[in-house]
Formats: sequence, structure tokens, C-alpha cells
Amino acid sequence: MSARTPGDCDRLFEEHVNAGAVEAVVALYEEGGSLVRHDGGVATGHAAIREVIARLVAIHPKLRNDVVRVVSAGEDLALVYNDWRMSAKGRREADGEGRQGRRGGAPAGRRNVALRH
Repeated sequence: MSARTPGDCDRLFEEHVNAGAVEAVVALYEEGGSLVRHDGGVATGHAAIREVIARLVAIHPKLRNDVVRVVSAGEDLALVYNDWRMSAKGRREADGEGRQGRRGGAPAGRRNVALRH
């Protein structure tokens, strides 16, 4: 299933990561899309994003995203704010700071996604 609304992207990201479906997560990104890693580094393009997501699903996470706000900028661009939590086998549950598709910071536990639909 493809995303029909900006909020769908976060829901699908959660579902696919929880299922360990690396290729389904990668398919949510345009070929030239970028994912900002937790350490602030940027993975650009499907191959780089695939590497990051493969490492993530290898720890068998349980991810939960809650969309907080969607800011539309025209007909094909939106910024999605969400609060997220993740736990993994053998690791304690934690709120995380994640940034995706945006430069700058985000409050802990919130991931921002800029997307075109």
C-alpha cells in the first residue's frame, strides 16, 4: 500500500520497520531522498537508506509513531511532526531524537519528515 496522505508515510514507516520489511521502507523514499540518522549524518539515495534501515531492523525494534502535526507547503510538499518511541530486544525502551528530511534539530522524541506526495 502506498501513502495517500503525509501522515500515512509515518504509519507505513512504523508498520514496515516493525515487520522487518527493509525494501518496503526504502520504497517510501524517492530515489534522491534523504534520511537523517540519529547521529546527524545523512543517508541519501536508496542504497544508503537501505543500509541504515537494515541495521535498524536487525535489532528487531518495536517502533511507535504518533503524528502530532502536518504542515502542508503547496500541493506536493509537507512537513510531518511526530512523537515516537522504540524498544528493541535486549534494550531498554527510550524516546529518541530523530530527524528525517530536514536540517536542524527536533525535540527529543520527535521526528520531522519533509515529503513530496
